[in-house]
Amino acid sequence: MTTNFVWDFHSDENNAPVEEGLRYVGAPFDRAVSAFIEDVESRGLGGKILLVACGEMGRSPQVNRGGGRDHWGNLAPLFLYGGGLRMGQVVGDSTRDAGEPNTYAVTARHLMGTIAHVLFDLGKLRVARGLPDEIVRLTEYDPIRELV
Repeated sequence: MTTNFVWDFHSDENNAPVEEGLRYVGAPFDRAVSAFIEDVESRGLGGKILLVACGEMGRSPQVNRGGGRDHWGNLAPLFLYGGGLRMGQVVGDSTRDAGEPNTYAVTARHLMGTIAHVLFDLGKLRVARGLPDEIVRLTEYDPIRELV
């Protein structure tokens, strides 16, 4: 069987089953992230580098007829490493069918607030003059509370 190393399939006839997708997308991602973290840790830079890995959507709670999972906007993967954040935890959980957040929803604003918390001294940023509104607006976003 020939494996297509494609990031995603967009027709019902060509959806990769979950196991196949994990093999050709999940395994290389796992190796790359693990190697990156090991390298950063070996250099003592874990508190200075923030790795953010996320998707714009998750996968549906139900397996489709092709053995895969369709796009699902209600939950999405988010992985953060380093940046001086509190690591070693899973934040939040989903409903039993993995269809909805079971705890509070971590949103894109929470992610942006967390990144801003790592990158900037927010107190100084709030009073700085001449910054673009998009940067100053980051001070209004709450970080993921379990990580800071």
